[in-house]
Amino acid sequence: MTAQTCPRQHQRTTMEIASLEPSLYTVKAVFILDNDGHRLLSKYYDTELYPSMKEQKNFENNVFNKTHKADNEIAFVEGMTIVYKCSIDLFFYVVGSAQENELMLMAVLNCLFESLSQILRKNVERRCLLDNMDGVFLVVDEIIDGGVILESDPQQVIQKVNYRLDGSEQAYGFDLFDYIVGNIDGQTDRSQCA
Repeated sequence: MTAQTCPRQHQRTTMEIASLEPSLYTVKAVFILDNDGHRLLSKYYDTELYPSMKEQKNFENNVFNKTHKADNEIAFVEGMTIVYKCSIDLFFYVVGSAQENELMLMAVLNCLFESLSQILRKNVERRCLLDNMDGVFLVVDEIIDGGVILESDPQQVIQKVNYRLDGSEQAYGFDLFDYIVGNIDGQTDRSQCA
């Protein structure tokens, strides 16, 4: 009887250990809510976690209800490790699995907040965030790609985002437009496009 249970126990512990092994996919989700708990930005990287919009919003409401009056920086909600920060009328959240390193998640959160603070010129509030959503999405995309942390240095993120926002990198849509109209040099009067 013990011979039969040993392989099962060994198999169980091997599977449990495999689920605890480190992974590059550390971030499950990032979202920013206003002081009423309404979503301003959200990106979910694990499609199996909350596959529908309704499930995502329920999760966000649950997280907001448990964190908006707390003075902590870390919460454990629905089996997820969540680090968060509040600024004026915004709440920033980074979500990882239950086994995820809180320091890694906090590095992502700090990078996100500091990068946005520089882009918004230290005016990290709802109105400024909404007026600069293109830059906000670029910041998030420069920090995290598919749940993998790419960058945790705000200066590097700002440098990359400024490069993309300055027009140094021509937008793909205009390249396509130039190709369609036969303009090889890319010197089309873009005011006609708008």
